[in-house]
Amino acid sequence: MSSIALARPSTTVPRTLLKRPAGARTRTFFASAPWGKQRLVILGSGWGGYEVLRAVDKKRWNVIIVSPNNYFNFTPLLASCAVGTLEFRAAIEPVRRYTPEVRAYTAWCDSIDFKRKKLLCMPATRPVKTAGSEVSASQPGTAKPSAGDTERFELTYDKLIIAVGAYSQTFNVPGVKEHAHFLKDISDARRIRARVLECFEQANQPTITDADRRKLLNFCIVGGGPTGVEFAAELHDLLHTDMARHYPQLARMARINLYDVAPNILGGFDAGLQDFAVKKFNREGIRLLTQHHVERVEEGRMFVTEEGEVNFGLLVWSTGLAPNPLIQSISEAKKDERTKRSLVTDGHLNVIMGDTGRPDPDVFVIGDAATVDNGRDPLPATAQVANQQAKYLTRKLNRLVRDADMSKEKEFKFQNAGSLAYVGDWEAVFDRTQAAVGPKHKETGRLAWLLWRSAYFTKTLSIRNKILVPAYWFLNWIFGRDLSRF
Repeated sequence: MSSIALARPSTTVPRTLLKRPAGARTRTFFASAPWGKQRLVILGSGWGGYEVLRAVDKKRWNVIIVSPNNYFNFTPLLASCAVGTLEFRAAIEPVRRYTPEVRAYTAWCDSIDFKRKKLLCMPATRPVKTAGSEVSASQPGTAKPSAGDTERFELTYDKLIIAVGAYSQTFNVPGVKEHAHFLKDISDARRIRARVLECFEQANQPTITDADRRKLLNFCIVGGGPTGVEFAAELHDLLHTDMARHYPQLARMARINLYDVAPNILGGFDAGLQDFAVKKFNREGIRLLTQHHVERVEEGRMFVTEEGEVNFGLLVWSTGLAPNPLIQSISEAKKDERTKRSLVTDGHLNVIMGDTGRPDPDVFVIGDAATVDNGRDPLPATAQVANQQAKYLTRKLNRLVRDADMSKEKEFKFQNAGSLAYVGDWEAVFDRTQAAVGPKHKETGRLAWLLWRSAYFTKTLSIRNKILVPAYWFLNWIFGRDLSRF
């Protein structure tokens, strides 16, 4: 997960597109713009959508945001949250900090009518339990509500920004959705942390045999990109510090295995940095199993072509991106032929319509949901790209609403600022060999780790989190991680 940008973040298991039942009501909210302001609707609160929300001129735009989450995930810190190095609140920013200037709906957008400029949305919250109802609001936002539970509603827009991101790619491997953990959302980090502690508590029971203990304490990670590498490094730190102190016998049984179908980990990094990470992991006892293929996953075990049956206590799956259901449902716009998970835009980030081959001036697509068709190489699916696209689009929208001359507006151009990845034990790799400006160098070890921590500290958005992040780092360094399971 860790470029100065990273993979991002969405929910982990794709939501089935829901059909409208017969007789179900759909409400239309035209949301008349106060004082004649144009209506700007943002879909998604990730690296793209949240940046637009944060910086767009809310005095001139009537801003509405629709997202199944009412927060923004700072995805590079999710691996740290998953092992207790940071607490969960330090990695999120609330969407509603911008209300009442902005109206926020915790909802899914199920379809878009580009000709009528309408969105069909459905709440992503559990309805409150009432007489005759079997659902409750005890865990808002965690349910996948059915169309019978709730009412859909429509929104109209003048300008639309599609920043819904992508979901975790499973490559249709049976059992992954049911038995693996993903790491794209703060809720994923919470579940992983609970599972790691549960494995140790269960292995600590006196009735468990040593053979079963080794199965429980076998931690598997599928995916050798920045997300998988950083989680493996963070988990290694946890096992060799706090777990070694509190569970000395069990910590010696624990194993970390990193699987990938590619021949090398950290595929987008310089070859020398890849070698450094490989040697570092080999010294620390993390097994690197490249060019391995997972055939299927069952509860507590997976079947690998090159190894056979592999038992695990925790499986973290981080192997790329799959299309968002909203993007799949769109048939009017042109889609990327290679990935099928994104909509094609022009250099100004306007979606290209399939019937005319021309851009729609009122619809923009950014982040993982977009492929920019500007004659250059495809952009990487990182938070860095989404964030830069959002900043470009925000400047454009703020100029547009002031009736500025847009005829000379330049196309979006990505400025690669470099990539970072943590490899454990206060060491990291920093790659600027493909940077757009400045020195093109690379760093490893403690210096790269300092750059890694300083980069993410400065990138955190709110003053609150700029205080919380270093405070938690310091407290956990002094007192250790909290291993309470609750």
